[in-house]
Amino acid sequence: MNVGVLLAAGASVRMGAPKANVKWKGRSFLTSGTLALWASCDHVVIVLGAKAREVREAAEAEFGALVARGALSPLVHAARDKGSRGLEASFVVNTRWARGMLSSAQFGIAEALRLKPGAVLVLPVDHPEVKPATVAQLGAMMSEALGAFGGRSREGFAYALVPRCRGRRGHPLALSPALARAVARDRQARDLADAARRHARLIGYLDVADPGVVRNRNTPRG
Repeated sequence: MNVGVLLAAGASVRMGAPKANVKWKGRSFLTSGTLALWASCDHVVIVLGAKAREVREAAEAEFGALVARGALSPLVHAARDKGSRGLEASFVVNTRWARGMLSSAQFGIAEALRLKPGAVLVLPVDHPEVKPATVAQLGAMMSEALGAFGGRSREGFAYALVPRCRGRRGHPLALSPALARAVARDRQARDLADAARRHARLIGYLDVADPGVVRNRNTPRG
């Protein structure tokens, strides 16, 4: 089982409203990110911070409407066809969100590790255009890479997988459990990418034709 971490804790100063609740193609950034991560992850940990109650209430209402319309049924059936028990999401609040994205990433990764994942995929909420197919590719490639190692070698293999579009590195960042543990404990790194580089024994790249992996939307105009 892979676990996704959706980072939605920031203050969204440039956006002028909670970024997680901003709509893109009829869905909020938060819902878009969750749906994308579900393409490879059975469970998504949604990390909240600023205006956590407002963001969570809006998200729960939106998911409730999707369930009522049956819009999530195809995703659930597809997940069960792959052997999953279903799709889940949980909200956690990082009270130290003001320290920056790395703080929320570490908090969310630590929560994800409690579920004993096969891999952890980390996606900032301001990347609503990431395609589910890209996330599925990342998860499959990570599983294939880790499958090449057995026993203790696999458990200790600190591996990162990064999507890349036209030479630009993007999100989500896929972490092996060993690397996820090291990133969650790091107290010296400047940001998430730095933490991954500091501890990874190997970093792989997946070239994709998906500009959503490098397109972050920080203002109402994108």
